[in-house]
Amino acid sequence: MRKITLMSATTGYTRRLLAAAMLLALAGCSTTEVASLEEPTAAPMTGQTNDPAPGFENVAAGSEEDFILNVGRRIYFKQDSAALDSVAMATLDNQANWLNRNPTWLLKLQGFADDSGSASKMETLSQKRADAAMAYLASKGVDTKRMWAKGYGNDREVRDCTERSCKVQNRRVVTNLRTQPDAV
Repeated sequence: MRKITLMSATTGYTRRLLAAAMLLALAGCSTTEVASLEEPTAAPMTGQTNDPAPGFENVAAGSEEDFILNVGRRIYFKQDSAALDSVAMATLDNQANWLNRNPTWLLKLQGFADDSGSASKMETLSQKRADAAMAYLASKGVDTKRMWAKGYGNDREVRDCTERSCKVQNRRVVTNLRTQPDAV
């Protein structure tokens, strides 16, 4: 019995010694040479809040990527409501400013809802949300001929969930830029 205990202790000690040796060997490795070959050098950062995110330094002004990264394309709503809150209006103000500077883009406003009511009620509510966003953008000078709104109800949930904090992700309007109107 004593022989088995001694063997177990030796095996455990050997394993720990091997693990320590491996860690020391890994600590001596350097990946900076590999990283410099695989990743482009990052643009110098000025420390300003408007510095581009790494990997997005070359986003063209007026592009769809510019809109998504710098303006935002989603607004959110309270349950059973199509009323715009101050956060949604701030995002829509940014969208309107950007769209007025880039008049060649068309936009489709897609409204969505969670599953807190019947399918027909949620489809109606999602249409009201898309219409509210479109009316707000129009009030800020975006030509209504450039926009159309479609409510999808809860058919296209971002997340299928029951928690209140999760469901808010489904109560949204997404502004999608287009170069031409959707086919009917």
